[in-house]
Amino acid sequence: MEAVYGTDPASGKRVCPLRELWGLEAKEKLSPVLSEKLCRTATATFSYERAAEVAQTWGVPMDDSTLCDCVKRKGQRAEAQCEQRVERALSVETRAEVVAEAKKSVPRGEFSLVLMLDEWMVRERGEQWGLKPREIQAKRVEWHGMKTGIVFRLDQRAESQSGRPVILEKFYVCYRGDPWEAGRRLYAEALRRGLVQAKRVYVVADGGVWIWKVFEDRFPDATGVLDFYHASQHLWALAHELYGEGSERARQWVEPLLHQLKHGGEAGVLRTLEDLVELCRQMKESTAQTVEREVNYFRNHRDHIHYRAAESQNCPKGSGAVESTCSQFQDRFKRTGQFWTIPGKRNLMALELARRNDDWDQIWQVEAGPL
Repeated sequence: MEAVYGTDPASGKRVCPLRELWGLEAKEKLSPVLSEKLCRTATATFSYERAAEVAQTWGVPMDDSTLCDCVKRKGQRAEAQCEQRVERALSVETRAEVVAEAKKSVPRGEFSLVLMLDEWMVRERGEQWGLKPREIQAKRVEWHGMKTGIVFRLDQRAESQSGRPVILEKFYVCYRGDPWEAGRRLYAEALRRGLVQAKRVYVVADGGVWIWKVFEDRFPDATGVLDFYHASQHLWALAHELYGEGSERARQWVEPLLHQLKHGGEAGVLRTLEDLVELCRQMKESTAQTVEREVNYFRNHRDHIHYRAAESQNCPKGSGAVESTCSQFQDRFKRTGQFWTIPGKRNLMALELARRNDDWDQIWQVEAGPL
């Protein structure tokens, strides 16, 4: 199909009504249908090279640089739309609209919402990327954290035929940068998914200090649950310090405490740990410091270790769902030979999040205008 140009009588400019109808940007050569297919393939495959190979199977000659440019254009649009959704959810003028829309999409009756937050690391090109010769020591590669959160309803938890736990529907946030901004985005996504309508809200995470600061800032009324596996790791660290790593005495000391912790005896566990601090003040300094550090960990999380109560309300006591999400993102963004630029990673991630959060179609919508 040929795109015919002509002169607009009103402005005197050369225009192409077909390009305007499609919403094509200046110098953009791919149709919306082809752009959408290429961008979806880029999020579903492991590299731009592989995505270009898949496009060849459709009979579309494609190189990875053209595909990368397509992702750049549409990823920028997806990120801009994401930022608009966040501002709309948090703005005093439009927040009520978002809450009302959420009310229409969530089930009638009582339901509970679960929030999880974690972080994974990604390789980026450093300030001196490409500096030669290679023998010169330089800051060629940098590692940065991608703060990742998920939101889901408890009624969306299920099991596969093999008994493996699955979540039927969840929504995602992923952000490179300040925890405060990650918290804003997670809060906005939670509002879209029924935060205001939920009878109970749970936050489940490991002991990362920044994570709990985000939750305290954005979700102060939520019930916190410290990931049980991480809690058990800290008890094992204490046992190894007191009795030696791998010793039978360490196992005999820690296993009853883990049983207590899991089955509603958290108050007794805390008393045991407090008593331990007094006893260890007479031990060598390194042991006393380790004990004090680990006991402080549980002091800080005393309100987050009510595992039996959480389990009785069907709330997960582990953050495996968000850890699995981090692994999924790493499968795409942390492969051998991948060293990202910040814009390159941001654009592809914006598309990935739009696909996962059912916001994909908005990227391709074109505002109607005069032809």
